[in-house]
Amino acid sequence: MIRVVIADDHPMMREGLKYMLGRTEDLEIVGEAGDGLEVISAVRALDFHVLVLDLNMPGRHGIELIGQIVLEAPKLSILVWSGLDERQYALRAMQAGARGYVNKEYETGQLLEAIRRVASGQRWIDSKVAELMAQAWLSPRSNLPHTYLSPREYEVFSLLIQGHSVGEIAKSHFLSNKTVSTYKAHILEKMNVHSVVELVHYAVAHRILDC
Repeated sequence: MIRVVIADDHPMMREGLKYMLGRTEDLEIVGEAGDGLEVISAVRALDFHVLVLDLNMPGRHGIELIGQIVLEAPKLSILVWSGLDERQYALRAMQAGARGYVNKEYETGQLLEAIRRVASGQRWIDSKVAELMAQAWLSPRSNLPHTYLSPREYEVFSLLIQGHSVGEIAKSHFLSNKTVSTYKAHILEKMNVHSVVELVHYAVAHRILDC
C-alpha cells in the first residue's frame, strides 16, 4: 500500500484529490496539509511514501520548501502537483529534489501513474519536462538575469510580476514587509531594472508571464 500525504491550500482541491485517490486499491491517504508549516509537521510526524505537493501555498513553499523536506526526509518521494507553468518551475523543482512534476491540467490517470512511479523510487517525467531538462543539459546556464535569482527571490519575482504587492507577499508568506522589500531590491539589482513595471515587461518578453 502506498501511503500518501496531500499538500494544497485549497480544501476543495484536497477533497477532490482524496476522493479520487481513495478509490484506488493500492493508495492510502494518511494526511493532508494546507500550508508550508503543516507540510513540515506532516513530514516529521507521519510515516508515508509520497508527498503530493502544490508549490504555491502560504508560508514556506515552493522550491525552498522542497529543499527543506529533502534535508529532513531524504527518502520521501516528492511529487509536485501544480498549476504553475512547467517552463519556469518544473526544472527548478526537480533540481531541488522533487521526483516528478505533474500539471493540474493533466488527466487524473497521469497523476496516479506518477504517484506509483515515484513511490517505486523512479522519476516521473512527461515529454514537456523531459524537453526542458534536455535543454538545460545542453545549455546548463542561461545568461538571462532571472536564472541567477535564488529560489526565494524567484518566488518573490513571480508574485511581483503577477501584481502582488510587497504587503500581500509578506502576509501570505509570513514574512515582514522589510524582508520582502529587501528581496525586491535584490531582484531589481540582479535583473538590472528599476521598477516592477520593467520586471513585467521582461517577464512578458521572455514568456515568463503570458498576457
